[in-house]
Amino acid sequence: MNPRNRFQICWTVLAGILIALAPAYAPAQAYPSKPIEFIVHVNPGGGTDVFARLVMEIITREKLVSQPMVVQSRTGGAGAVAFNYVKSKRGEPHTVLTIATGSFLTATARPDLDLGPEHFTPLAFFARDPQGVMVLTTSPWRTFKELINHAKREPEAIVCAVTSATGTGRQTLWRIERATGAKFKFVTFKAGSEAILSVLGGHVPFSTENVSEAWAHIEAKKMRVLAVTTEKRMPALPDVPTLTELGYKVQIGTGRGFGMPAGVPKEAVAAMEAILEKAHRSALWRDYSQKNMYEDRWMGSAEFTKYLAEQRVAQREFVESIGLGGKP
Repeated sequence: MNPRNRFQICWTVLAGILIALAPAYAPAQAYPSKPIEFIVHVNPGGGTDVFARLVMEIITREKLVSQPMVVQSRTGGAGAVAFNYVKSKRGEPHTVLTIATGSFLTATARPDLDLGPEHFTPLAFFARDPQGVMVLTTSPWRTFKELINHAKREPEAIVCAVTSATGTGRQTLWRIERATGAKFKFVTFKAGSEAILSVLGGHVPFSTENVSEAWAHIEAKKMRVLAVTTEKRMPALPDVPTLTELGYKVQIGTGRGFGMPAGVPKEAVAAMEAILEKAHRSALWRDYSQKNMYEDRWMGSAEFTKYLAEQRVAQREFVESIGLGGKP
């Protein structure tokens, strides 16, 4: 064969191989490269929904991403609908889960749901949203002790409004029952805001949801807080005792953060973590956090992953106690 022809054939073959391999060696596409969906498991107006929209607003104002963003509510199953949707998006970094740690940890601790931590990528933790024991200002109970004494006299006669049967409000009630010996009934709503409105309307006597979700009514003196679940008294409620100082070791709150599906590129995780960290450092977040009395604390992906793993171990007791800890 003519050497020149042999060279041309070899070059053609080599060029074909290079073209075939080109996508594997192409530079990674900049993140984000398309619209981002923020998934929440509660109806619009709930604490998780408000948190997601606030962070999305900060990202927009600060021009931290060039792509559009949207909040999508996928309610049902105490969060399972939203969590399963995100699980199904494995490898997709443009789907971001808004995490309320109570519901999320309960779901991941339930064997029957197959929603273990291996299906998710924790991104960032922003703060803890404290719970409160809240009643109408016209309620006959003026102190936490009065509420507990009544519940002990009439077990399961008093109803508490909570977001779901496995959420942080319900877990708070469960811990109060364990610590005090009192027994309550509970009724669930699709969002903490709805649970608060049920108390405001006189339909349910009290709630253990987030103080932030009732704050407007507390400021208007339509609702009263009997106790809070923080380590120390909340600056905005200096006259309200903590459950700890009342003698009950109940410290809990709705951790607020974000995650992605499993299997997403490390570069995308790092990019979104950096975006969220900038949002957390913003003046708008600082003002919102203080106004809503959050226990502010930043955790990046690695630290948040470790935190969730530790909390999940503790969550098992709650899950098993309400009959959800069996094998699938």
